Formats: sequence, C-alpha cells, structure tokens
Amino acid sequence: MMMLKEPKFEVSGTDISYYIEDKSDFISLTDIARHKDSARTDQIIQNWLRSRETIEFLGTWERINNSSFKPLEFEGFRNQAGLNSFILSPKQWIEKTNAIGIISRSGRYGGTFAHKDIAFEFAAWISVEFRLYLIKEFQRLKEDENEKKQLGWDIKRNLVKINYRIHTDAIKRHLIPEKISRNEENLIYATEADILNLALFGITAKEWRDNNSDNDGNIRDYADVSQLVCLANLENLNALFIRQGKSKSERLEILNQIAIEQMTILIGDKTVGKMSQ
Repeated sequence: MMMLKEPKFEVSGTDISYYIEDKSDFISLTDIARHKDSARTDQIIQNWLRSRETIEFLGTWERINNSSFKPLEFEGFRNQAGLNSFILSPKQWIEKTNAIGIISRSGRYGGTFAHKDIAFEFAAWISVEFRLYLIKEFQRLKEDENEKKQLGWDIKRNLVKINYRIHTDAIKRHLIPEKISRNEENLIYATEADILNLALFGITAKEWRDNNSDNDGNIRDYADVSQLVCLANLENLNALFIRQGKSKSERLEILNQIAIEQMTILIGDKTVGKMSQ
C-alpha cells in the first residue's frame, strides 16, 4: 500500500512531519533526529532508546495509556538499559512490549513516529531549546487547525439556518391557517421540523431528547458534516414540496428516499469528509 505524504510544520529550519490517528497526534522522531544529524537519524533514535531514563519514561507512558502493554518484556528492557551491550530499535520495542506510543512506518514517507508526549521528550534529549520551539510551533499549528474547524462548522451551521428560514417561510405561507394561537403555530413548525428529522435521522426531536437526556442541545447539534449538508438540501426540497401542495406522508416518503441517496453519496465523498477534519 502506498504511504501518503504527511503534513509538516517547520521548527528552527527543520520540517517536522505529523499525523493524527484515533484523535491522537503523532510526530516524526526521524525528522526531529534529522535536526541533530540528517545522516544518522536511526542511530540517534536507537541511542536515545538505550537510556534507562528513556525506557522508564516509555514504560510509564504505556502503562497509563495502553492496557495491552506487556510489563514483563518491559522489565527485561529496563534491566538491560544503560549497559554497553544493550541495543534497542523502535521496531523491537513495539513488537516485544506491544507498545502504541511509538510507531515504525516503512515506505517513502515512513520513519519513526511517536505520540506527541513522547516526541517532546525525545526533542528534549536532542536539545532543550529545540524542544521548546517544537512545543511552541506545534501548539500554534493546533490552534490554527481549531480555528479553521470552528470557522468551517460555523459556515455549515449558518447554511442550515439560512435554509431553515426558507423552510419555515414556506410553512408560514402555505400551511399555517389564519387566526391560530401562537402555541398552535409553534406546533406546526415543530411537526414540520420532525418530518426532516424522521427523513434523515429516523427519529423525532422528542424521541432523541428522551434517549439522550444527558446531552445538551438537540439532535441537529450532534449531526456530522454529511448530515448537515444533506439536511440543508432536504429543507430546500421540503419547502418546494410544501408549495406544490404535497401531503406530509408523501413528503416524508420522498425526503427519506432522497436522504438515503444523498447520504450514500456524501459519506463516500472525500471532499465532504475533509470539511470535518
């Protein structure tokens, strides 16, 4: 399988690769070692792994974060650490102890990666100054990513709100009779909103609240990007169907079929998927 090129950020003139797996950040130890000596990255990492302090740190991290970590194998490495004859590669550490904090990847864009906690520790071994710059640049990178995510989410939520305004306007013009009470008017709006909820989520707003009493907000606040895009489309279509005089049951059946078709497409659309990253 071809390895995809990882995104990078620059620290003191050195490009550092990273990637996200299971919501955790992994940073390239190979790139960090390159800052010290670009021709001896593997040896530098292995020299770091020979240290008893390094083995202690890695073992403690794994015990905290990895329920499948093998403590007996770890004890064997710890007892040998620091001896002149002791040699340990990332691959040996991973295979023997079932570690998850360090990952060895092959291929053109491979190398040794580690969870950010471990990568920062390795960077400190390389240079305390470099470690501080690494943390600073990585924090800036994550702040930029969070700002982009928030901006994208706001845009998507506002798109749904704008379409919802079109939807409610169609309800007001074509479904709400004259001289009804405010409660009756709100009931009609809520009923129409639930047509969309049923078509897309297969559940009404009340049913969702009953099943998720510990969660704040409503069912739409927990929708993913694909669902929000589909919901915006359904609102426009429902407004059109209302103006055409279609009944609730007829609209629900049509909208449900459209939701199935659109979600099938959206889930497989890489562009939509990137909007949530």
